[in-house]
Amino acid sequence: MNPRRPPALLLDALLVCVALLDLWVNVDSEDHPATAYGLLAALALALRRHRPLLAFALTLPSALVGDAVFATMATLYTLSSHCRHRALLVGCALAFAVCDFMPWPWTSLDVDELAETYSLVHLTYTLATAAAPVFLGQLVQARRELSLRLAEISQAREQEQLLSAQAVLAKERAQLAREMHDVVSHQVSLIAVTAGALQVGSPDAEARAAGATIRRLSVQTLEELRHMVGVLRASGIRPTELTPQPSLADLHQLIGASGIETELETDLPDGLPPALQRAVYRTVQEALTNVRKHAPGAGATVRIHHRDGALRTTVTNSAATRPALPLPGAHHGLVGLRQRAELLGGTITSGPTTDGGYQLRLELPADDSS
Repeated sequence: MNPRRPPALLLDALLVCVALLDLWVNVDSEDHPATAYGLLAALALALRRHRPLLAFALTLPSALVGDAVFATMATLYTLSSHCRHRALLVGCALAFAVCDFMPWPWTSLDVDELAETYSLVHLTYTLATAAAPVFLGQLVQARRELSLRLAEISQAREQEQLLSAQAVLAKERAQLAREMHDVVSHQVSLIAVTAGALQVGSPDAEARAAGATIRRLSVQTLEELRHMVGVLRASGIRPTELTPQPSLADLHQLIGASGIETELETDLPDGLPPALQRAVYRTVQEALTNVRKHAPGAGATVRIHHRDGALRTTVTNSAATRPALPLPGAHHGLVGLRQRAELLGGTITSGPTTDGGYQLRLELPADDSS
């Protein structure tokens, strides 16, 4: 609501007061029919917002039997500002003009006087008085509709700007996909080829096994990278089928492919929510990745238990037996795990152990009925 406009109730009360003043000025108090109809017309103004046609009909007798026409003009304006039926508005305006022009009672009409100049001027004035509220109401209605159209245009322009920004983002994503494909996949392919040569040509059995593991992980990384490049190139234009998300059933495969001597202890029930299963899987995955990077030669223990409405996951590794190689890292792994845990209402903690190892602990709320 416009703060500069008066409240509707106050405006209606003001119009009723003006109609009563018009009645007091233009109608003789001894003319009881005109006074009664004038009071009815003033009270009918309270209906003009909800029943404008009924309010106009109730004010017509006041214009017919007396000279108090303000209420009739006010209700005709309200009807015109809300009605789109032009024929109805023309009929109401003509009815008002006839009631205002014709004398009461109609039997006192002198037909010869209609041809006089005074009567013609009076008729012209009456028609103009009846047409003015209609034109003004239609003008207000057109202004209101124009404001709505301008608001819709503004909203459409904002939507167009949003789509333009999304198009720019899609272009950047496509460029990023090309860079990932050209740089990362090339390097990983070289790693896979080198690991394959090591697997075939090395006389050492451990070296051949390590080469096979590296080659398998490189091929798996290339497949995931190709899928991510496809997602980036889609850019939201068409739906892209995502890789099936991991679950707790994939933990054995994850541990087997990690190359780390790992002990798994779990007593989880069936039917845990997929979000919880993914959170546990990603936590174990990140923890084993950190063990490979920062504690070469260490063993690990993964414990996953469901107790007292909570799902607890603990990954503990022993001290490193070989010096760690410097490897690049963005240090975003634990941050991402912590954010995932917070979204699920849980917590994640990590820190060194007394024997020189490291422990990562995830705790998530889980309904016992899950």
